[in-house]
Amino acid sequence: MKRFLLLWFLIPFISFAQDDVQVDLSNPKATVYTHIYFLQNNSYEPKKSATTIYGKSEKEAIDIAIKIKRVLDGKGLQVDFNKIPIDSLYTSDTLGYATMHKYVLFPERMPSISVERIGDSWYYSKETVNNINTLYEEVFPWYIDKVIELVPGAGHKRVFSLEIWQYIAFLLLLVISVIVFAISKRLAFFILRRILYRYTKNRGSDVNTSLKKLAHPISLLVALWMIDLVFPSLQFGLTINKWILLTINIASTIFWIYVFLKLAQVLISLYREYAEKTEGKLDDQLIPILRNFSTVIIVIVGVFKLLVLFGVNPTTILAGASIGGLAIAFASQDTVKNLIGTVMIFVDKPFHIGDWIEAGGVVGTVEEVGFRSTRVRAADTSIYQIPNSKLSEIVINNSGLRLYRRYNTQLGLRYDTPPELIEAFVNGVREIIKAHPDTKSDNYTVEFNGFGDSALLILMNMYLKNLAWSAEQKSRHQIHIAIVKLAKELGVDFAFPSTTVMIEQFPEKKSMTMSYDSDEKRVNDAIEKVVNEFKEGLPEPEE
Repeated sequence: MKRFLLLWFLIPFISFAQDDVQVDLSNPKATVYTHIYFLQNNSYEPKKSATTIYGKSEKEAIDIAIKIKRVLDGKGLQVDFNKIPIDSLYTSDTLGYATMHKYVLFPERMPSISVERIGDSWYYSKETVNNINTLYEEVFPWYIDKVIELVPGAGHKRVFSLEIWQYIAFLLLLVISVIVFAISKRLAFFILRRILYRYTKNRGSDVNTSLKKLAHPISLLVALWMIDLVFPSLQFGLTINKWILLTINIASTIFWIYVFLKLAQVLISLYREYAEKTEGKLDDQLIPILRNFSTVIIVIVGVFKLLVLFGVNPTTILAGASIGGLAIAFASQDTVKNLIGTVMIFVDKPFHIGDWIEAGGVVGTVEEVGFRSTRVRAADTSIYQIPNSKLSEIVINNSGLRLYRRYNTQLGLRYDTPPELIEAFVNGVREIIKAHPDTKSDNYTVEFNGFGDSALLILMNMYLKNLAWSAEQKSRHQIHIAIVKLAKELGVDFAFPSTTVMIEQFPEKKSMTMSYDSDEKRVNDAIEKVVNEFKEGLPEPEE
């Protein structure tokens, strides 16, 4: 009895509360609320809802208002009235509407539905009214109503607020999606492989593996696209559509992230094969940097898209990212400088991996160029980590970029060496230099150029083609060994710093003057023998 009296007491207030909602077109929020409120089941008055449509007859306006509501429900777009402005003079700050009194309800997912100010009131925009039939046909194709009419009476029975035909249609949609996924996966791999081969002539196993991984998410996207296209026409209602389509959009975004990650992997694989064919190794070092950089950019953009799907304002994200970026930049100025230095190193290419450089007192071989620093290994195998910001500013002496490696030295013969053997020795050294495959045979100098304190000086100046430091040392070794063998065959000795005291008349002492054999034939045979042995001992030149 008490509950009955309480209900009887509240009925007038409930009626009053329902009657209290009136048509209001004074601002964007009031207009959208008027449209949505008067199309609800417990407050269904389509004539009042149709007042939000400008310039149409009552019948046309009602039809348009209902279609706008059904399109929003079909796409799972639930209006958040707290986000809609209440300013009657609201001016959109969206690009393209900067000078218009216009508000777009869902700028990301449904930009063509908006309200605008006409006179002193707000109505659905002319763009929305003109495009609503097209939008409605996209969400609810013409054949849907005909298919629903063919459903027998038993199919319209409700189970948990949904009709039986909706369950069956949803299961059928899933089965078709699986079939579409299987077909599109094979088709995507075939098309990607044909495109790749057409433009790169590449059929490597690594690239094919990457293409298969790329085809998988693409086929999933095709299947999700079909579900997203057909599902709204099943008329599950706003609540179910909202969560199902939100899930589909989240999954699509994740798959797109995966697609771009795999696409970047394919492109980097192609670049790796190109880099392996080039002589320099700096572009090889660029591969891991590009991989990490592309991964970070793709993930950041993907997370940005996911946040937008969850209702975060893009302007807020960009503003936060800008402020956060400035804070990070101030807190890590050295890191930013090093990153810029890294970019400049890869742009200018002052050295390559494996080059022997001198930079700011550091001398060694470049082993790795990273995001922050470059690693240089010195001759004693110690490691130097040079910040890229410093390396991009200091003077770098790159021995690896020389056209040739110059080798200049002096060979000292004893003072008592006969002129004939000096000439033969010089000619033999020339032949050795010409015989070596890594020397520049048209540009060398071997001459008797002076008298030292302890030796007759033979200048040997030549240029080596191989720029690698280890290869230079190997070539020097081979030439040095050949010169020592030549001296042995000719019977000449190398001098060393010494002082010789000559006493011409000393009892029972022989002269210290060496005995030399200067026979021309023997000398020529000795040179020929040494040079031939030198040639035979050299490795075969690489093709």
